[in-house]
Amino acid sequence: MTAFLHRPLAGYLAALVAGLLTTLSAAPFHLWWLAPLAAGLVYVGLHRMTPRQAGLKGWCYGLGLFGSGASWVYVSIHDYGYTSMPLALALTMLFVAAMALFIAVPLWLYRRFTSDRLSVLTFAGAWTLGEALRTWLFTGFPWLLLGSGQLDGPLAAWAPIGGVYLLSMITALSGALSVALLRRHFSAALPLAILWLLPLALSLLATNPWTRSSGEPVRVALLQGNLDQAIKWTAEGQRTAAATYLTLTASLNESVDLVIWPEAALPMLQDQAQPVFERAAQLLPEQTGLISGILRRDEQGQIYNSVVSMGTAQGSYDKRHLVPFGEYLPLESLLRGAIAFFDLPLPVVTPGQSHQPVMSAGGTRIGNAICYEIIYADLVAKQARHSDVILTLSNDSWFGGSIGPLQHLQMARLRALENGRYVVRATSNGVTAIIDAQGKVTQRLPQFEMATLIGEFQPMQGLTPFSRTGSWPVWLIAALMVLPGLRLRRSPHAL
Repeated sequence: MTAFLHRPLAGYLAALVAGLLTTLSAAPFHLWWLAPLAAGLVYVGLHRMTPRQAGLKGWCYGLGLFGSGASWVYVSIHDYGYTSMPLALALTMLFVAAMALFIAVPLWLYRRFTSDRLSVLTFAGAWTLGEALRTWLFTGFPWLLLGSGQLDGPLAAWAPIGGVYLLSMITALSGALSVALLRRHFSAALPLAILWLLPLALSLLATNPWTRSSGEPVRVALLQGNLDQAIKWTAEGQRTAAATYLTLTASLNESVDLVIWPEAALPMLQDQAQPVFERAAQLLPEQTGLISGILRRDEQGQIYNSVVSMGTAQGSYDKRHLVPFGEYLPLESLLRGAIAFFDLPLPVVTPGQSHQPVMSAGGTRIGNAICYEIIYADLVAKQARHSDVILTLSNDSWFGGSIGPLQHLQMARLRALENGRYVVRATSNGVTAIIDAQGKVTQRLPQFEMATLIGEFQPMQGLTPFSRTGSWPVWLIAALMVLPGLRLRRSPHAL
């Protein structure tokens, strides 16, 4: 079997399958054990390929991964970007092909600059550095990282130690070691066993020894309006949104400490929404705070995607990491007007400042991650250092009925586990949920329903190793893993 996979064409086909397997390892399928197999399929035969062939194999893996796992892009472009089916399909294929380059280039570099010496280590290190590159280059897209699917597997105990990139590194290393073991390199058995058995031992000793509960639980009401995204930003949509969230707020029949509306709950600017907020505040008891997502305009006329507070809740937050083509248009002078998809229906949003005061409610410090920000592990870790809970407001209506919202929820769960913090997630149409400090969903609402979730979260104190350092130690280790295999002389198969 391995001899067959050593052939370039077979390797390309195996890489396509590996991409699909990686998608199946993540939500909503949760077949976590497929991720090491996927990494092994990419690794096998790689040492016999030229750099060009290795790059093509990586690109094929990316096609399989993003073509299956990010298929929700088509829904966003076609259903909500007012784009015809052929053009939406073409744009989706272009997106998938471009994202696949983030895997093709690292594998080309891997074969171009490393030898076969310690290839198991260099492969895992190169994979991890490639994911780091995909996270930050051109604003980044850390979706479907290899380690994300390990949230419900035995490797999850590593997450509070090194975050998702450590999970990716161990998963890639496990796949490569498994290939080595199949080649009867029995020296691979011991490190492979350690990678998988050590976290099991850690989880038996303590679920999360770094963080602990602090104070009394906070009772919250998360409002899910389930508004029609197609008309949300029309005059009719604005009236419907205001009526919906006022009705849900007035219908609360239980005492809560916080009422939370989702991202851009009211499709208007904050100054326009102020009368609605004031009416909502009148509907709530004096000891209850209100937090909502809204578009905010400053004195200079710049627009921010923000979280604002009223009542006992204090402070605000402006979204820092914006969504390309959703909140701003790259190369606007060239693209705007070319097709309907590039004509943003919303105002162009300005990113918030890097350092912002932490919000609070009744003595509980609240860290924020609006929608897309929750997929950035290091951004959330910075918030966790100065907060007792993570609040993420989102509008996943753009995903439609695809697997996108469930993948988004999984990444929010991973942020909870990495930082030992509850994550409270309020969305427009799902998945609205409360996630505990172990990354487990304690309560959730069904998707595509107007509903209210009433539950509790526990403020947490203490910091996990990952919260303290972020991802840079893992990235440094990945670089050190690659260094011993660097080729000192030019390869005869440089391309």
